[in-house]
Amino acid sequence: MAGLLVGGATTFGAIQLLNGNAKFYSEVFMPVLQRTVDAETAHHLSVKLLSTAPFLVPKSSSQNDSTLETSVWGINFCNPVGMAAGFDKDAEAMSGLSRVGFGFVEVGSITPLPQPGNEKPRVFRLVEDSAVINRYGFNSCGHDAALKRLEKFRSDDADSSVVIGINLGKNKTSESARDDYVNGVMKLGQYGDYIVINVSSPNTPGLRDLQGKKRLQNLCDAAVKARNELSNNPPILVKIAPDLTDDDKKDISSVVMQSAIDGIIVSNTTISRPSSLESSNKQQGGGLSGRPLRHVSTALIKDMYKLTKGTVPIVGVGGIENGSDAYEKIRAGASLVQLYTAFTYHGPPIVDTIKKELSSLLKADGFACVKDAVGVDVVLPEQDTS
Repeated sequence: MAGLLVGGATTFGAIQLLNGNAKFYSEVFMPVLQRTVDAETAHHLSVKLLSTAPFLVPKSSSQNDSTLETSVWGINFCNPVGMAAGFDKDAEAMSGLSRVGFGFVEVGSITPLPQPGNEKPRVFRLVEDSAVINRYGFNSCGHDAALKRLEKFRSDDADSSVVIGINLGKNKTSESARDDYVNGVMKLGQYGDYIVINVSSPNTPGLRDLQGKKRLQNLCDAAVKARNELSNNPPILVKIAPDLTDDDKKDISSVVMQSAIDGIIVSNTTISRPSSLESSNKQQGGGLSGRPLRHVSTALIKDMYKLTKGTVPIVGVGGIENGSDAYEKIRAGASLVQLYTAFTYHGPPIVDTIKKELSSLLKADGFACVKDAVGVDVVLPEQDTS
């Protein structure tokens, strides 16, 4: 794998060394990769390796752990740790990502028509901060190309236990965001275990305006109506930004509950720049992800869990680097969790590491399963006796 990613030849012995060796990945391979290849090229090559030669990718060494098994929206997840949208943008690497141990994989964001996204360079590592800034701008293969790959995956991997989410976006020059999302639901929805309406990327002009109450209500109503015409009836989720006012949070929670939206993904990248950032790339434009987002996203999970009274499942994402981070988000109200940035810094072995640590933490606190721990750190309004 190392040789493929940095342009040299690789051997079976090297693959065996990488296979499952978390320390080697974090302390040797990934740092060398970061010094050798720019962030977007590394991303592109990683996706190609996972899609064209998944047998060369370190396979998950952990056995299924009943403590980590969970069910959300009537869907069974072998574990609650997923790959967030933005990595497998064009639905190419689902089999490879399943192999490394993810319980679910979210592809996209996928736009109706192919588009190149913003000009390069558009991805920047903040190594000192364990973070990334990106301004990709929904570079996408489009619905038609993604549809072919999803069809093939469902045919070739019919017995796969990995859950597939499809994250939908709008084209930059589209005249109707509503039509873009509705078309995505109708065209791709039958191949997704769940569908995500992404209105929170900071890199498409005007996209976050769709989080306003009236526009979000109209969009959600239309998406749910389109979903109801599909035979598989996949859950519809909304992905929100971390940069919200208290009124924004109340409006979004109200819309979600009134529109029969099935879940919320909390959260996308932030446009804020914490004063703690050290990297010289900290002033690059775009969305910031990784460690600096951890506490922001966890606080927003708690807020949304309270506002929806724990009735709407939440997928927690932002700054997860270990089992403790994942556990923190579950206790804050997340039924499932996702990562992306930490995967780019530590490689595939981080997935098993997080799962093992999460299982140990659940058991140490006496929880028999993930569901038992969801929201235990949150006092819902009707529970407040103070």
